Amino acid sequence: MGLELNFSIDPRTKIIILIMISFMVFNEVPLYISGILVLIPAICLFFSNQKKIALVYILVYVVAKYVQIQILPTATGIVSILLIVFSYTATRMLPILMMGYYTVTSTKVSEFIASMEKSSIPKEITIPLSVIFRYVPSVYEEIKSITDAMKMRGFGLSLKSLKNPLKLVEFYMIPILLSAVKTADELSAASLTRGLSNPDGRTHLVEVRLNKIDYLMLAISFVGLGIYAYYFLRGVFIA
Repeated sequence: MGLELNFSIDPRTKIIILIMISFMVFNEVPLYISGILVLIPAICLFFSNQKKIALVYILVYVVAKYVQIQILPTATGIVSILLIVFSYTATRMLPILMMGYYTVTSTKVSEFIASMEKSSIPKEITIPLSVIFRYVPSVYEEIKSITDAMKMRGFGLSLKSLKNPLKLVEFYMIPILLSAVKTADELSAASLTRGLSNPDGRTHLVEVRLNKIDYLMLAISFVGLGIYAYYFLRGVFIA
C-alpha cells in the first residue's frame, strides 16, 4: 500500500526512459534486454494503480514473444504473415506505447513545465510538449463522447458499421477530426493565456526533484542500455 501511494516519478525520468526504450526496441536485442524493456513500463503501471493494464500488457508481450520464438519458424503462408505482424508489432511497439501511455496519463502539465524549466529546456520545446500532455487525454474523452453519441443513434463502432465505410467516415471519423482540431486550438490558446510564452521567469506551486525511485528506474534503464551497447558494438545478438 505504501509503495502504491509513494510511487512518483519525475517527468524528466519518464521522458529519458521513454527515449531509451524507443531507441533500443527497434533493434534486435538479447532476450534479457527485452525483459528489461518490458519490465520498466510494467513496474510503472503496476505501482501507479493500473495493475490490470500492466498484467494485460505483460501477458500480450509474453504471448507475442512465444509466437516469435517458437511458432514463427515453422509457420507458412498467410498464417505466417499474420503472426509476424502480431508478434513484431507487440514486441517492438508495445513497450513504447505503454511507457508513453504511463507518461501522458501520470504527468500533470504543471509538473512537466516545472521540470522542463528546472532543466533549462527552451520554451520552443516546452510549450508544444505541454500542449500534447493535455491534448491526448482531451481527444480521448472527445472520442468516448462521440462513440457514446453514435451508439445512442444506433451506429456504434462495430463489425456491422464496417460494412458501410462511408457512413462510418461521415458519422464517426469526421466529428473526431473536427473535435481534434478544435481541441488543439483551444489548448494552444489556453497555454498562451497562462503566460507560457512570457520570457520572464515563472514561479511554480509544485516542486519537482529526483527521488530514490527515479534513481532506481534510471539505473535499471542504463543497465539495459549498457548491455545493449555492448552487444551492438560487438555485433552479437540473441533473438
